[in-house]
Amino acid sequence: MEDGVRVTAQPQQPVLRLHDVRLARGMRTILDGISLEVAPRELVAIMGPSGSGKTTVLRTVAGLEPFSEGRILVGSVALESRGRTPAAALRDLRREVGMVFQFHCLFEHLSAIENVCLAPVHAHGIGVDQARRRARELLNAFGVDHRAGAFPRELSGGEAQRVAIARALAVDPPLLLMDEPTASLDPARRTELGQLLRTLGPQGRTLMIATHDEDFAREFATRIVRIENGRLTNH
Repeated sequence: MEDGVRVTAQPQQPVLRLHDVRLARGMRTILDGISLEVAPRELVAIMGPSGSGKTTVLRTVAGLEPFSEGRILVGSVALESRGRTPAAALRDLRREVGMVFQFHCLFEHLSAIENVCLAPVHAHGIGVDQARRRARELLNAFGVDHRAGAFPRELSGGEAQRVAIARALAVDPPLLLMDEPTASLDPARRTELGQLLRTLGPQGRTLMIATHDEDFAREFATRIVRIENGRLTNH
């Protein structure tokens, strides 16, 4: 209440919207009319059998997979079907979305900190010193600052994953996508990861993960979405 006038909080806009997204490879339909909204600070788990379209949803949102019909909005960035998204919008998308791949995909010839600095410096024009400070902060936050100079082959699976998350967050995207994040982790590391991901929501992050891990999704996700044969069965 301000000066006798009631102030009504405005509902927050979704971080991500997919509307009737369809994708086919040859005669095979991969995504068959996917519509979904993800709110700020949610941790949404997409679950389904192998080949159901989980990873394809993430890759499409990240602009890595062209789709044939529908529309995707990530923040204020609109992705259009049939490859019609302008190059400038795709560049803007890189500030809105970070992705952690199942096998981490760290560059083997670069150290951990160099991997984290790569996109800020070379894709976004951030100064090297500033990028390294940000990288140090992220590596420290994720408990791998002591491995900053290590190369990917010298990292454990859990360490590599944390470096990959730091790399994905280096340009401060509001949306983080993760593909099968627990696939190579033992139970202790799996719990550590879940607790780490829980800390990102209060920092303003929204997460969407593709996973087969029912127990992990039930324990740490705020919502589970199921996909089968390219269609959402509940959301």
